Amino acid sequence: MKESYVDLINIRRQVFAKIAKMAYDGTDLSELEKSSFEILPGEVATYRDSVFRERAIVDERLRLTMGLNARKPTEYHRITDGISEMDVDKTNFIEPLINVITFACEACPAKAFYVTDNCRKCLAHPCTNVCPVNAVSIGKNRAIIDSDKCIKCGRCKETCPYQAIVQYDRPCAAACGVNAIESDYLGRAQINRDRCTSCGACITQCPYGAISDKSQIYQLIKALKTNNHMYAIIAPSFLGQFGPLATPVQIFEGIKMLGFEDVAEVGLGADITTIREAHEFLKRVPGEIPYMGTSCCNSWTIMVQKLFPDQYEYISDSSSPMVETAKYIKNKDPKAKITFIGPCISKKLEALREDVKDYVHFVITFEELMGMFVAKDIELSEIEVSKEIQDSSTLGRGYAIAGGVAEAVKKTAQEIDPSREINVESASTLQECVKLMRLAKAGKKNGYLLEGMACSGGCIAGPGTLASFTKVRKAVNEFKNQSEFKSSLDNTIIDEKLRKK
Repeated sequence: MKESYVDLINIRRQVFAKIAKMAYDGTDLSELEKSSFEILPGEVATYRDSVFRERAIVDERLRLTMGLNARKPTEYHRITDGISEMDVDKTNFIEPLINVITFACEACPAKAFYVTDNCRKCLAHPCTNVCPVNAVSIGKNRAIIDSDKCIKCGRCKETCPYQAIVQYDRPCAAACGVNAIESDYLGRAQINRDRCTSCGACITQCPYGAISDKSQIYQLIKALKTNNHMYAIIAPSFLGQFGPLATPVQIFEGIKMLGFEDVAEVGLGADITTIREAHEFLKRVPGEIPYMGTSCCNSWTIMVQKLFPDQYEYISDSSSPMVETAKYIKNKDPKAKITFIGPCISKKLEALREDVKDYVHFVITFEELMGMFVAKDIELSEIEVSKEIQDSSTLGRGYAIAGGVAEAVKKTAQEIDPSREINVESASTLQECVKLMRLAKAGKKNGYLLEGMACSGGCIAGPGTLASFTKVRKAVNEFKNQSEFKSSLDNTIIDEKLRKK
């Protein structure tokens, strides 16, 4: 979505801000009934053919932001039905995480090939010659593709000398690396839960805003109002997300103004994970396992578990940076209730795991955090604060960018054992991750350290981000160089026993 989907971003932000303000103000949840009218006043449609449809879609967004399911068009439910279950100060997750808002889906055509005006009806007409099912013919003005016959092999597109044949697909399906987007009986998108990894690529690519995930901001704010041991941990990709004028320390201070006792970099947990995975790789590869995959991206590990279950044991046993940072805080304050703030919606599922839920209690995205800032009228760039942030190393902060995890683990492993040669390979986007796992399963990556990231370019392009990839990458690289710890083993915040070579 990012900066090019401005209208959708504005609607999402208004919805997040509305729910956040209701939570902070203690507004009766029956007021939710008129919230869509407040967000979209008047009687003239702004984005679609009808203002009533626009409000119906916003109503579903409000429900999802409260943590409720989107309603089915075939069933009658009030917008507030089930709301009492969500009026709590703890996470109350109702599956599934990602929902298609059927009112918003335009039933985009699935994969197809189309002849454009660039067709010259050339004498050779190779498009008709290469088609194995005779689906292409020459019409009065251009070549014609019979969609009923077409098997979507793409040969006509490849052979056309004028590049007059184009391929298109529904954006959500094209973005899904595990082919989890299917169609219902009306051609609208629906999600195959057996394949979905909750990476959120479909959310970011749908130009109609017809797919969304559930939020926990209402329950989080209620907890902030009643609990004095609330801590936030923020992913390394937070740089550049909240405008060019907001410094890292201003962002930290702004988060504390929301009600958190303190904030820590998840880069600290990344340093811990780096050391653990470095030791694990040196110990297990190739003696115990043929290769090792990193553990940081939850959608990558879900993909391996679902599509390559026999390879899942080769994913690192180490906890993710989110979990390691939460454990660090929990050791200091056993009463701590910890919120992970990051670019990823899949972390919402990771936090529900039996081995994680006692450490990470809430998960929100940068986009949802911005909604909370808006609700509290917090202008980050105006906050006066001077202290520096030094929780993590240069390598730990590099986890936000594709290749950064593998680089950190490799450098640390070689620092521990300089005699080891370590081959690494990274893949970003689930399409590339699937290809990498096929090669690994075939035995072509034995001895390797494999890094998988579901988002193109890494966490800095996650579905919960606000700024463009290039701006965030530059900001992350600048912040990396400001760390006083150059490697994970240099980070003196980490227990000395773990840092010993």
